[in-house]
Amino acid sequence: MLSFLYTYLTNLPRWHLVAIVLVGYLIYYLMEVVKRPILAVSNGPFKKYLRKHIPTLENKFWPTFWCVESRAQTVFASIIRSNIMPLVEYKREVLTLKDGGEVALDWLETGCDPESPVIIILPGLTGESQAEYIKCLVTAANRIGIRTVVFTNRGLGGVALKTPRLYCASNCEDLSEVVKHVKRTNPHVRIGATGISMGGLILGNYLARHSDEAKSILTAAKIISVPWDVHKGCASIEQPILNNLLGRHLASSLCRTVSKYDILRGEEFDWDMNQVLQSKTIKQFDSAFTSKHFGYKDVDSYYTDATLHNKLHQIKVPLLCLSAADDPFQPLDAIPIKAAANSSHVAILITARGGHIGFLEGWWPANKDQYMGRLFSQYFSAALFDPDNEFYRTAQLMMEHNLTTSTSVPGSPTNKSSLGAAGAIRKKSIPF
Repeated sequence: MLSFLYTYLTNLPRWHLVAIVLVGYLIYYLMEVVKRPILAVSNGPFKKYLRKHIPTLENKFWPTFWCVESRAQTVFASIIRSNIMPLVEYKREVLTLKDGGEVALDWLETGCDPESPVIIILPGLTGESQAEYIKCLVTAANRIGIRTVVFTNRGLGGVALKTPRLYCASNCEDLSEVVKHVKRTNPHVRIGATGISMGGLILGNYLARHSDEAKSILTAAKIISVPWDVHKGCASIEQPILNNLLGRHLASSLCRTVSKYDILRGEEFDWDMNQVLQSKTIKQFDSAFTSKHFGYKDVDSYYTDATLHNKLHQIKVPLLCLSAADDPFQPLDAIPIKAAANSSHVAILITARGGHIGFLEGWWPANKDQYMGRLFSQYFSAALFDPDNEFYRTAQLMMEHNLTTSTSVPGSPTNKSSLGAAGAIRKKSIPF
């Protein structure tokens, strides 16, 4: 028997070998890759509403068969979207802020009713309105008749830097001015907001720190691929070799951004621009520039202030979040699954695969109807159009639910039912 097996293996026909590899990979794909996403949120009105109105939540996520690895999803998503998403013709509005700085608001309203809802979109670390993942979202919103406005930070996307101040993950004052401006110019429509990656940190901090203001203006919010715990996210992106290459690419983009502006150079500043431009990692850049730029004692203080995973209990706007368990910018154990399971207003959908702003699906993911955009449009279509005011009533029930159940405030007691829900979700998440 053994001699026959040895003879067969040593003389294995090539097509047999190919078939064995393909069958083995197919079994692995079906058993380990294709999973039903975990939905972490308390058993209350928000969870019931999402289950009822967002069909994508109930389906398994089928990552692109030949592209399931996290870094591959991250890189190929960018490449493929760049090739299938045409340039978007926005209408640019330059908004002058209180301190004299300027940001750009890029509006896409083509084919939409002038009184249709509006979604404010915040790009990632160095992103702007023509970033491929932004075009994916604005296109998805436009197809269902929702207007979008992309908030491009100071110094990005052709925006002039009028004052010696850029932006960071912890500072949401610029966003507060933008949100109030959009409401002022659209007083009678529902408004939503979405943040991607670092834009998610800015939006999340705004929702937590300006919770009453946000609740009075925003109907619903969404966050995609946010680095919940910035300390762990930064440590993850510095892991060799592939993660580190992605991190170095972003650090290089940050250096190129600051190098363009002479207004950021001068002996009166706490930072040495020559040292800043030598940064090879995001943490080196934030240590040499960002933390000093915004008055923090050190980079760890900045990261602690920017971190979002311990602020869920402060949020009062219904918030749906999309994260991948294999996101190279955020390890699974840093996603606040337990806090979300105790939260009345925050729901986190976690796919087993998807990388960072990836979520590619299908044999060839060239279809513009992608998982990330589909979830985005389903959620905001239900929340912002809301013809029967069901979402509005749900939001009212969520406030009542929040008052009668424990939340994830650090150090506070938690009731047994919420602990049970959190434990169940944590247990389910282990196969990821």
